[in-house]
Amino acid sequence: YAAVAACKWADEIVQDAPYNTTVEILQQHNIDFCVHGDDITTMADGTDCYQAVKDAGLYRECKRTLGVSTTELVGRMLLMTRDHHRPLTSLEPLAPFGNHARLMSTRRIVQFSEAKEPRPSDRVVYVDGTFDLFHVGHVEFLKRAKELGDFLIVGIHDDRTYVDEVIIGAPYSVTQEILKGEYKVSIVANGVGHVEQDINGKDPYELPKKYGIYKQIETPKSTVTTEDIIYRIIENRKIYEERQRRKKAKAELERETIDVLPARSGK
Repeated sequence: YAAVAACKWADEIVQDAPYNTTVEILQQHNIDFCVHGDDITTMADGTDCYQAVKDAGLYRECKRTLGVSTTELVGRMLLMTRDHHRPLTSLEPLAPFGNHARLMSTRRIVQFSEAKEPRPSDRVVYVDGTFDLFHVGHVEFLKRAKELGDFLIVGIHDDRTYVDEVIIGAPYSVTQEILKGEYKVSIVANGVGHVEQDINGKDPYELPKKYGIYKQIETPKSTVTTEDIIYRIIENRKIYEERQRRKKAKAELERETIDVLPARSGK
């Protein structure tokens, strides 16, 4: 729940909500209508999860945000090892469900920004990471990082193993340009976990440590880490593989259903 609550567009969280959305649920929480993406979602028996609210005229639809799905992330973890950032000879096994992946655009990124600049008196904090398996541990880390100053900048690393050209992305090692460029960074924060060296063998936080502006952040309220999640999935490999098989079959059925549906009127 913490990850959803941290989303700037979420005002209230309904915990333990049923997978099948009903009219009663909307009435119980004084909800005017239910919104979902334009990808079909079905129950185990193949019925539409939102059929009841659709029939009641309480359903709205928006275009699905393109990107990497939860199903694809689990599939990647099942196919990889702890060395999942090491170079591979082929990318084919990485995306068994990757039909909807798209490149991120600056226009899309701006929607997730507060669209404001730091004031001259603001204490600027910089953190970086991959955040490719975003979880509640990251949420607490970012919250604590923000408490160190007034303006928080988050650098997102490109996955250098798989890209050929960098369009937007923070360097793995914190550079002079990051610290003294457009934003005058006062603090560089990082978690307490193990940090991989850069490809040149150097500590990626060597520069901020030299300047005495490096701080480590503990997150005692959350013991969840990316490594823990991957480990749990690998430990329960057979269960997840069977679930992935069912999800893939279900996704293929849903795509076939979408293909045969009549075109929407656009009203």
